[in-house]
Amino acid sequence: MVSIWVNVRVGALGVAVFGLSLIPEASAQETTPLPLPDVVVEGGSTPAPTAKKPATKSKAKVVKAAAPTAAPSLDLPPMSDGSSAPPGSTDGYVAKASAAATKTETPLREVPQSISTVTRQQLQDRNTQNLGDAIQYVPGVRVNLSGYDPRFDTFNIRGFDATYTGIYRDGLRQMSSGFGQFRTEPYGLDSITVLRGPTSSLYGASNAGGIVDMYSKRPTETPFREVEVQIGNYDRYQGNFDFSGPSTLGNSVLYRFTGVVRDSGTQAMGVPDDRVYLAPALTFKIDPNTKLTILGEYMDAQTGGNMAWYNDDSSGHARRTNIWSGDPAFNGFDQTQERIGYEFEHRFNDIFTFRQNVRYSHISAYGEYIDIVEEIEPNVWSRANGIVVSDVNNFVTDTQLEARFSTGPLKHVALAGVDVGYVWYKEGNGFGDPIEEDGGIVPPLVNYNYGQTHIPTPAISTVTHQDQLLTGTYLQDQVKLDRWVLTLGGRHDWVSTDTDTDGARLKQNDAAWTGRAGLSYLFDSGLSPYVAYGTGFVANSGTDFITGKPFDASKSESKEVGLKYFVPGYNASISSAVFDIQQTNGIQTQCAKRNNVTECGSVQTGVLRSRGFEIEGTATLDNGLSLLASYSYIDMRIEDDTAGTEGNVLSSIPFNTASFWGDYTLRSGPAAGLGFGFGVRYIGSSFGDDENTFKNAGHTLFDMAAHYDLSRFDPSLKGARLQLNINNVADKEVDVCSSNYCYLDQGRTVIGSLRYRW
Repeated sequence: MVSIWVNVRVGALGVAVFGLSLIPEASAQETTPLPLPDVVVEGGSTPAPTAKKPATKSKAKVVKAAAPTAAPSLDLPPMSDGSSAPPGSTDGYVAKASAAATKTETPLREVPQSISTVTRQQLQDRNTQNLGDAIQYVPGVRVNLSGYDPRFDTFNIRGFDATYTGIYRDGLRQMSSGFGQFRTEPYGLDSITVLRGPTSSLYGASNAGGIVDMYSKRPTETPFREVEVQIGNYDRYQGNFDFSGPSTLGNSVLYRFTGVVRDSGTQAMGVPDDRVYLAPALTFKIDPNTKLTILGEYMDAQTGGNMAWYNDDSSGHARRTNIWSGDPAFNGFDQTQERIGYEFEHRFNDIFTFRQNVRYSHISAYGEYIDIVEEIEPNVWSRANGIVVSDVNNFVTDTQLEARFSTGPLKHVALAGVDVGYVWYKEGNGFGDPIEEDGGIVPPLVNYNYGQTHIPTPAISTVTHQDQLLTGTYLQDQVKLDRWVLTLGGRHDWVSTDTDTDGARLKQNDAAWTGRAGLSYLFDSGLSPYVAYGTGFVANSGTDFITGKPFDASKSESKEVGLKYFVPGYNASISSAVFDIQQTNGIQTQCAKRNNVTECGSVQTGVLRSRGFEIEGTATLDNGLSLLASYSYIDMRIEDDTAGTEGNVLSSIPFNTASFWGDYTLRSGPAAGLGFGFGVRYIGSSFGDDENTFKNAGHTLFDMAAHYDLSRFDPSLKGARLQLNINNVADKEVDVCSSNYCYLDQGRTVIGSLRYRW
């Protein structure tokens, strides 16, 4: 394993060094966006209206990609040229096509599923700092399940916890276990797609509520260079850079190198949010029909091991106090993560396209934390502490063959694939008891003497090893007849899990069939109603936080009826859906006292059912106005559970949530180039425990932004932009109580930035 890990580090560094060696000298000349390049398409397919005459005597036809004025059809799309935009067209805040939902390039109005895309423009306008920031305006998504905690990206989709089973990167599952969870740097992303509802028929082991697929920045043909500095509250200092374009070898080899360096505090005493992030990428355009992209990433992050506050349960239920449970003297969480992989695509002809995506990833994490047990006398609290050491390795690959053909009046986009995922992880835990107890080592907190007492490090007492192999095969056919689009898919998964906890070994084997069927009808008016049915399956890695037993596989069933509307003549869309999802053996986050320390982890539940309604609208208009708005109603019930909570509402899942964000930039007049953004996020009331004995109050948060194009002030400053973002403007204290433990959500954040592009 050591040799593999050394080779991966060396390989990732080699990609970065090789990419830097290919970067040509920067030119002072301003580069303007170029139209999509000509694409060579072999064979005798019918040319698009903009088709040109062949440049040679061969039968190849050159088709110039049209501007995305409307959602394209299921006809053969132009091959990706390695631009930074994700597959499919986006315009401002509006996405019109995507490969995420079907693994084929498909107009969103033809996909029988709820889909939201957080475009690069949205990420920039809101200056998102983590995954929660990025998706908190998406309908059906609830972020920060354990309050503000920079260690993890925790969220649910349609009420189902997606922290471990719902995060994908570039179409491949991001496999995490225990405390080893991959962190997300939004600056390294081009877009984020949220698919709601089961996706197992294509993606295999995935969350019942849906998945988040993050699309990494790729090399671009057009030279692109950007540097940015950011300053914020909590002594936040950050620098970003992003360089891309053709290498010194010409347009056949493209590079991209993206990075972030941050030094920052947080709202918790002595807890940092520091980060170094580097992401090199290379694209080799082997020939007009063959492309290889290598993607690398390295991140080193430091933060705190405990962000919790002492909970007082004397009233019969949890209540957060203003006493921080942690201590700067023993509170750190250091994580290093690396990935390296490739995406290969070859188009044989106008029918068949072969693709293979491969990635190896590694996480190494060490955490130490302390927690208050109880108040033993006035202003004296007994405490316990713990350490965790986590090492996670995973390898994932997805191999696909796509065929586009016709059988009589039927147009087909057929897909066959095989994917494999392998995760092996080791996690050790150690605990220290209060000093007043026999054998205890942890001194009490006296009169808030944080950071003034030496706290010994406990020894590792429990070690868990787990290996899991996931293999799946899938088939899908998108059949189009006139205005009807039928999507059919099926998949079979095999999962083998081997768990060893302190020498006690257990082997599990799971297998399942999953599938989906959806039907859409495309009206000329832009309306597209659809119906869909799907089943889901996920074999969960890790062990139950409470029982210590390996997780059983989760299964789900979903029914959905929806309506999509792409407004003719406007860059705007509206989508809505009614859904009903039932899941057995789901995974949820739960907190409990263990070895006198309040800890949070994953537990397995019985039967959960989510029913609700969603609506979302996005628009980017010619007058400088961009909008997004959403509303969700979710009724999340426990239908079967060993704790006797059948019929209750799952804790921390609000019935009602709504959001709005708008950004407007003046196009003319003396204030031209000046823009403002304004956002509202409403989170309705929810229960603080599964027994439904108390509630979280509903609350409304406001976000704001202002930005200015400095070239409007001085043309020599072309490419420079000032921006200010404020989240939770009123600095409202919000408690998030879940499973009878209460956390503090993020307070006000203020970040100013100066960006320069050339």
